[in-house]
Amino acid sequence: MPHEYIRGGTAKLLTLFHPATGQVRVQGVESVTNAVLHPWLQGQIEQILATRPARKPPGSAEENRAEWESWQAGLSVRFTLLHDLPPLRMLLILDNLTGHHSSEFVFWLMRQGVMPLYTPLGGSWLNLAESIQRILIRRALSGQHPRSREEIIAWMEAVARGWNREPTPFEWGGRRKQRRDRARQRRHTVGGSAACTRRPIRRASRPLDEWRRSCQLTH
Repeated sequence: MPHEYIRGGTAKLLTLFHPATGQVRVQGVESVTNAVLHPWLQGQIEQILATRPARKPPGSAEENRAEWESWQAGLSVRFTLLHDLPPLRMLLILDNLTGHHSSEFVFWLMRQGVMPLYTPLGGSWLNLAESIQRILIRRALSGQHPRSREEIIAWMEAVARGWNREPTPFEWGGRRKQRRDRARQRRHTVGGSAACTRRPIRRASRPLDEWRRSCQLTH
């Protein structure tokens, strides 16, 4: 690493992540204004929907609206649904930024059959795109010394292409969590601390009360 820190600008990574398959779509940019982000998102969504079969409405118009409204149940802030709704085809999880609530963008999503859902303030960890970004950025930049924004963007996009060749699906309570749970079950805590042993500590053979009496001091 160089002995001087030189700030040569900022690189951003537009990310659209499908947790069930692990596939990620990215594009490196130098700024993330709505004029940059929304057209990119719209283009990616159109490509995804074009690869999926058209979905028929679940029944009557009332049943179709009820399906859309079910995803707003329990929300403290709800946006107004269009009067004529197409069949629901996709759920889109977004950060709770002001630009993502613009009426033009939200109406466009609904016309495509896409229901936007927003993470709560201070709850960005609920958006799994944040998790995949940390993985990609760490792989791209760990131990490296980039000298320009263009170099950083090229590395991150290359790492994303490599990830997509063998993606890992993200699941709440998936196989990784099950492995961690099994590992915890094999450990035994020591004295209520963070330390642990692989085997349980052997308890004293004498009853606890007898052991306490033997440890008392006589005056």
